Amino acid sequence: MTMLNPWARAFINRYQGGFPLAEWPFAPIADELGTSEVALIEMLRDLLEQGHLSRFGPLYDAARLGGGLTLAALEVPEARFDRVAEQVNALPGVAHNYRRDHRLNMWFVVATDTPEGVAAVLAEIERRTGLPIYDFPKQREFYLGLWLRLGVDDRVDTVPVPDAGPAMSPRPLDADDHRIIAATQAGLPLQERPYDVVAAELGMQREALLARMRAMLDGGVIRRIGAVPNHYRLGLRGNGMTVWDVPDERIDELGARIGALDFVSHCYQRPRQDGIWPYNLFAMVHGRDRAEVLAKSELLASLLGGDCRAHDVLFSSAVLKKTGLRVAA
Repeated sequence: MTMLNPWARAFINRYQGGFPLAEWPFAPIADELGTSEVALIEMLRDLLEQGHLSRFGPLYDAARLGGGLTLAALEVPEARFDRVAEQVNALPGVAHNYRRDHRLNMWFVVATDTPEGVAAVLAEIERRTGLPIYDFPKQREFYLGLWLRLGVDDRVDTVPVPDAGPAMSPRPLDADDHRIIAATQAGLPLQERPYDVVAAELGMQREALLARMRAMLDGGVIRRIGAVPNHYRLGLRGNGMTVWDVPDERIDELGARIGALDFVSHCYQRPRQDGIWPYNLFAMVHGRDRAEVLAKSELLASLLGGDCRAHDVLFSSAVLKKTGLRVAA
């Protein structure tokens, strides 16, 4: 990994969220960092091209968009793994796909425009691959968020996501909102006035675009706007999906306890699967290597105590697809 310059490090640390909704959003950031808008935008372009950032722009919440979302897994024979990965990744409804070290060795996220769309994507995967799908829809969310902090030596740590305050009740989305989502879900234009570029493409006034995006941000449809760091590229190469079998009647308390830890980026209750999957609590843990993740999982085990009846850590050994939510215009 190449060392980042101080501007890049400061930008990533500060603007994983909170990027301004304004006519000239880069101007105050450039002043803060002691550089120019042109230099800042060029630096951001380099971070994306070098893979330090996965994306730059708004992060949308599929559930608040009225869409469907699930985590699913396959048990893929090794001889067929590459072919099945191609078949799964070819579907636009598959947002992320990972190889994990487990009997269930392919795990993917399906995100669709409508709740009914998830079942259609899963059925198509079963049809294409001829393999049974194990579906793990979210039953309860305890925490979702990952914020990285880079030190002067580019050592990367996870820190709590800054509190943005409670979200307002989201207003119903209309056709123009969906056009904005489709135009920005892959990222914002790297221009001094990015919102003007989007507004012009959509035939809207800039202030109308900003008002709609502000309403979506306030209502939680947009989780945050800013840089999306590639934690693998930046040094968090140990990434384990820790899974736990805990009593259902205790899961609210236990999930809240685990989700409050700053090295946990996702924490959910998900269903068990008879005969193959006894776990009902999922927590994604990040570290610089597997040993660090295993040490953190032991901390989780100690916090769960006697409520933990069984657990496992599924390390991600390959990123097969990572595009994020994509909705049609």
